[in-house]
Amino acid sequence: MAYDKNLDKNLFSEMIEFETTRLTVGVYSYNDGEKKLQISRESRNMDGEWKFDKLGRMFKDEVEAVLPVLPKALKHM
Repeated sequence: MAYDKNLDKNLFSEMIEFETTRLTVGVYSYNDGEKKLQISRESRNMDGEWKFDKLGRMFKDEVEAVLPVLPKALKHM
């Protein structure tokens, strides 16, 4: 079964912006299934446009910024 964007529901989303990156904490449900937390990263390219980037490891300031958002996200799960 292929992924269908129309079946992916965003139940909560909050973006945290830094100088050259931004993180989004979100709660999603695919096809009315189990709710799941997702943290994604976007980076600004040379043209100033945002593009998806691998989250991987996080800097301390990123973790400190994400921690207060997690309880808000948890309320939607």
